Amino acid sequence: MTAQVQAASSDSTRDHWMAVRPRLILASAFMLFLELALIRWTGSNIVHLSYFTNFVLLGSFLGIGLGFLRVGRSRRQPYYSPVVLAVLVLVVLMFPVTVNRETEGVLYWTSLATTGPPAWVILPVIFVAAALVLMGPAELVGRCFPELPRLDAYRYDLIGSLSGIALFTALSFLSAPPVVWGVLAAVAYGVLLVPRPRVPYVLLVVVPSLLVVGLLLVETLTAGALWSPYYKVTYNELDRAGVRVMNIQVNGIPHQEAVPAAARLQWEAQYGLPYERAAAPPKDVLIVGAGSGTDVAIALSKGAQRVDAVEIDPKLRELGGTYHPDHPYSDPRVTTSITDGRAYLEQTDRKYDLILFALPDSLTLVSGASSLRLESYLFTEEAMRAAREHLKPGGAFSMYNYYRESWLVDRLASTMQNAFGHKPCVDVVSTAGQQAVITAGLTPDAQRCGPEWAGAAAGTPAPTGDDRPFLYLKDSTIPSLYIITLGLILIVSLLAVRVVAGPFARMRPYADLFLLGVGFLLLETKSVTGFALLFGTTWVVNAIVFAGVLVAVLAAVEVTRRFRTPPLPVMYGVLFAGLVLAWLVPNTWLLGLPVPVRVVAAVTVAFLPIFAANVVFAKRFSESADATTSFGANLLGAMVGGCLEYLALVVGYKGLLIVAAVLYLGAFALLPRRAVA
Repeated sequence: MTAQVQAASSDSTRDHWMAVRPRLILASAFMLFLELALIRWTGSNIVHLSYFTNFVLLGSFLGIGLGFLRVGRSRRQPYYSPVVLAVLVLVVLMFPVTVNRETEGVLYWTSLATTGPPAWVILPVIFVAAALVLMGPAELVGRCFPELPRLDAYRYDLIGSLSGIALFTALSFLSAPPVVWGVLAAVAYGVLLVPRPRVPYVLLVVVPSLLVVGLLLVETLTAGALWSPYYKVTYNELDRAGVRVMNIQVNGIPHQEAVPAAARLQWEAQYGLPYERAAAPPKDVLIVGAGSGTDVAIALSKGAQRVDAVEIDPKLRELGGTYHPDHPYSDPRVTTSITDGRAYLEQTDRKYDLILFALPDSLTLVSGASSLRLESYLFTEEAMRAAREHLKPGGAFSMYNYYRESWLVDRLASTMQNAFGHKPCVDVVSTAGQQAVITAGLTPDAQRCGPEWAGAAAGTPAPTGDDRPFLYLKDSTIPSLYIITLGLILIVSLLAVRVVAGPFARMRPYADLFLLGVGFLLLETKSVTGFALLFGTTWVVNAIVFAGVLVAVLAAVEVTRRFRTPPLPVMYGVLFAGLVLAWLVPNTWLLGLPVPVRVVAAVTVAFLPIFAANVVFAKRFSESADATTSFGANLLGAMVGGCLEYLALVVGYKGLLIVAAVLYLGAFALLPRRAVA
């Protein structure tokens, strides 16, 4: 089999105009760029993907693993990839899944009424299509591996992956629309897939690529969308009772309205209640989730002398600054910060008369690699304690939203009670959608309640904490819908591996590399969520963490290439020591450090086990008999790790370290004897 792989790769190299090293870098960059673009774009049109967290990521990992395993089994280039991408884009644009506009209230998990194909139809299509699309670039990467020494190939693969992340991050910063992503994909396909005799190149590569670009261009021009780093943002003006209202949707979900303060206070009582429940009129106000500016306008109308407005999405703030009828962001009393609300609380030294969490529903996830939403760390007990620490004497903390469930109102009220040490004021303004306002003064005297809150009803779940920040998950369990879905994914993956790669015996010698892939994905998830807590859930932090993980992996490869590293048993010892260190260091201690010191400590704690794990992988991979099969087995392990990430819903993110330790122990037990020696 190895001879077949080398022969096929030699044919590929001989027929391609580009040298193997730049081709490997380009193919790796394209592979990661295409994966990120698919996650981002499909999530903006298929609302289910906002709640089935890493669905596209799992399909991508499966496709990348299959692409490596396919090397040597076929000499044909992967012309199927641009064809499947064109079909996927066409299907998603023809059959989008959006929220039924007649549904009101906050959305979480799968509590939503949608229009378009049901989840059980569209999600399998997305999963299979993502796997097939990514299998093409992965096969192009895999064809380069046998042409280079093992670690050289892995090194250039990582350099290409970092380039792909950097390019996508730059486009996110520039708010580039998807048509730009489509153009770059078309160019990459055109460069990497060269014409062959008896192959209809124009029909299989040029036409599908142009179709993708054309479809994305039409979407960009007709939707009138703004592309923030988090959403596809669309907006339109409405007339409501004679008042002009700017209606804003994100990813097809009704999200915010830019309404004059006077009209909003007249229509919905909840917006004025925080100021009525505070014992003294607030002069210094912090608004988290300032959005398009209505809450800021209300604070100014209530006499605030200074308003600090925190909003995570720059495009929502931009729309508010341009279109809000009251122009609150132009007021000299208002200061805006584009950042995560929890990060702002952890880093500012200002104190306030009123801190307000104003409907901070992100409706999206931190990344494709976790179950964490952008606002998850705002509703933990630790977050409310942080808010309490930033109140002036006589100050108050308040939040309001459409909570849908009475137990959710009680859960948040209980969390506030634990954080402040006394009962908060709880005003259920409307039982339809559980529209409620929850307010707590720094002391009982700093709040003026209406009817006293009776306390949490029996069966109310305990407050959430930073380790399990899953506010909308009532029970400490994995929802059955996810278990069924993940089970079907694994079954389909097993069948796909058997069909594409042949007998499983081919991968049996690399079972330890498979487990290394499972463990690595869990470590990556722990790093992403940990840094989101320590530095914010912003897209910038997320991009830096993913790049940092790849830099740690590249450093491990370079150290293994250039220096004599300790034997594998010793490196496994370093790995387990890193896991123990990560377990022992509490997040509360890290959050108490100054930001520069926190960065150093967090990088050390998070990346030590990642570095050690990848020295283990690099040493083991460099000695493997079949580069593409061993690498493919590792990538398929990462896909299984993506499934196991859901265990955090039960054991918390810290518990993933124990799961990873068990997996690494299994990998060590499966080491071949010669590798141990």
